[in-house]
Amino acid sequence: MDEFLTAFAPVEYLGAEQIMLSFLLSFILCSAIAFVYTWTFQGFSYSRSFVHTLILSGIIVCMLIMAIGNNLARGLGILGTLAIIRFRTPVRDPRDMVFLFSTLGIGIACGANTFNVAILGTITISAVALILHWSPFASRREYEGLLRFMLPAEFEHEADVQDVMRECCSSFALIAMREAVQGDMIEYSYHVKLLDPTYQADLVDGLHAVEGLIGANLLMHRTTVEL
Repeated sequence: MDEFLTAFAPVEYLGAEQIMLSFLLSFILCSAIAFVYTWTFQGFSYSRSFVHTLILSGIIVCMLIMAIGNNLARGLGILGTLAIIRFRTPVRDPRDMVFLFSTLGIGIACGANTFNVAILGTITISAVALILHWSPFASRREYEGLLRFMLPAEFEHEADVQDVMRECCSSFALIAMREAVQGDMIEYSYHVKLLDPTYQADLVDGLHAVEGLIGANLLMHRTTVEL
């Protein structure tokens, strides 16, 4: 019974110096995580506001942890207040979510005055992120692309097209074909894997050299972006 009542006791008083130290350390460590995020970012849609969110979220969580302290009543009150807020911003990359979660963890550690956990955690997370960025772990070495071209409806030189694709591609597969130019032409779509990225121009030029083939274009896929 006594332990339950102490859960509703007033929060332990924190001095201004201790509060500012927690805020400052949270800002520094979250800024380090944000720097690692921007350095290892490989996508196209870079968001400046997300980097700001990484830093501010850690400071806000630090403030909440210090405000709650060991008071269960305040913890439940803050939990109920935050439940009202609806966050509908989509996080497209799971990696972004992990970085955001790491800054929240840093804020919690700083707010709980476990500075050694916050510092060592930041160093470990940053080091692992850099190692994964520079190492070939989970990277794809295949040069994939989408190849499209049009052939006459009654085309008799399909072997020439196949020969050009075999010279430049390690593998290829027909994924779609449809009528074009009121049925006079057939548009083909192939999923291809090039032997080398320098073969892009050779593949397109070789197909253009085939008699009757028109509109050859190659769209290379980026391994960091889903098309």
